[in-house]
Amino acid sequence: MDRSLSHWFYYFIADYYWVKLDDRIFYVLKMIQAIYYPILAIVGVPVNLLTIRILSRGKCGLSKCVTRYLVAMAAADLLVIILDLILRHIPIVYQKHFQFLESIPLCNIHAILLYAATDCSVWFTITFTFDQFVAICYQKLKRKYCSEKTAAVVLGTATVLSRLNNIIWYFMLTGRYWLKNVPGFCDVSAGVLLSPFWATIEFLHYIVTPCVPFVLMLLLNALTVRYILVSSSARRRLRAHSSGESRRDPEMESRRKSIILLLVISGNFILLWAVLIMYAIWRRMWNFGYGPGFWSVYLPDYLVEVGFML
Repeated sequence: MDRSLSHWFYYFIADYYWVKLDDRIFYVLKMIQAIYYPILAIVGVPVNLLTIRILSRGKCGLSKCVTRYLVAMAAADLLVIILDLILRHIPIVYQKHFQFLESIPLCNIHAILLYAATDCSVWFTITFTFDQFVAICYQKLKRKYCSEKTAAVVLGTATVLSRLNNIIWYFMLTGRYWLKNVPGFCDVSAGVLLSPFWATIEFLHYIVTPCVPFVLMLLLNALTVRYILVSSSARRRLRAHSSGESRRDPEMESRRKSIILLLVISGNFILLWAVLIMYAIWRRMWNFGYGPGFWSVYLPDYLVEVGFML
């Protein structure tokens, strides 16, 4: 058994009065991660590669525009799995086997690529949501906007902006790997940690991703659901005045499934991001010296582990 894994297990079962409940939960999560993260990597890499391969063949009955968005989303997710899961979290869990990384001064460059890939994954989802919003709610605009060329321009723009938005991490973080699970996983100087300027830059980064996508996702899906409900109500009235038609309406069932899908996507998107962002903002405020009020509430270390796992 890996030494760090046996260490966590020992302190989880040890009858020491000074080992708090929060620490025991932390050790349990570490033991789960030792299995959970490798399984995610083993499943996630081939599944995304197969997804890209299948979609690229163009035989799924989807438009070229939708296919381009889905391929881009799968590629971004694959990069997140490689850069975040395989090259960040697995070395942190099995840090005894990856201590050689501490001698490789590339952490801030790794951070740029990792956070840029994450931003691309998020914003590709938003651009695809907007494309579907236009396709469903604005039939006239659909012909001009929902095209393969427009999709390529939108995805390219999102990629470039994501790269530019994350250059700040090169200057905020150092090249030294810390091998600890904190929102900024590289070593950070005290000057950056306590700087009002860098704190403002970091907050702006959190606003761009994922706070703005939160709002856009909810807004676009709410407008799409509203349009579907209004058009479905009109369709039911028309069918009520007609005779001899089957009570089963495939179009209505399709719209109902669309509403469920939109709500599930929005709910998962917010749930899976909320814990980590809350902890990251709290930690930054705590380090910045805010004592009284909300920021004086202590959040346990295992909360960030839950956030990263989600």
